[in-house]
Amino acid sequence: MKKLIQRIKRLLQRIFKRFASNSQQTSPLINSRPLETSIKSVSPRWESGLVLVCSQCANERSNSFHPTSKSSTASEDLENWLKSRLKFEGLWGEFRVVSTSCLGICPKSGITVVIVSNGSGGNSPCLIVNPHSDRKLLYSHIKQNKE
Repeated sequence: MKKLIQRIKRLLQRIFKRFASNSQQTSPLINSRPLETSIKSVSPRWESGLVLVCSQCANERSNSFHPTSKSSTASEDLENWLKSRLKFEGLWGEFRVVSTSCLGICPKSGITVVIVSNGSGGNSPCLIVNPHSDRKLLYSHIKQNKE
């Protein structure tokens, strides 16, 4: 499992480097021909961090009230809480919180969260958090990426 995570990290790092570079590069998968440069590349507003919350972890229904739906999952509750907290503190835009499909970690309890930032150098650990008791700790960890 640890080797798989390391391979995923290296792959993500290569992908980010490829998209960050504006120069033509060759792909070993396409007979070493240059890649098309007509694909537009933009710098995202969320330069401080992208927070990926696994939508498949803790997929059971949450007991907490959520104003926009009658019933939500623990990962949806965590994602919505993070978004509203970032908006409240004026950090929405610098950070982006998105749900993602299965990240392949599949903890027995907790939710997998990955914080990807420009300064991480491709070294973004998968965090296993309790969606209720670890929220504030996770939020402080997210804010550390700004500094």
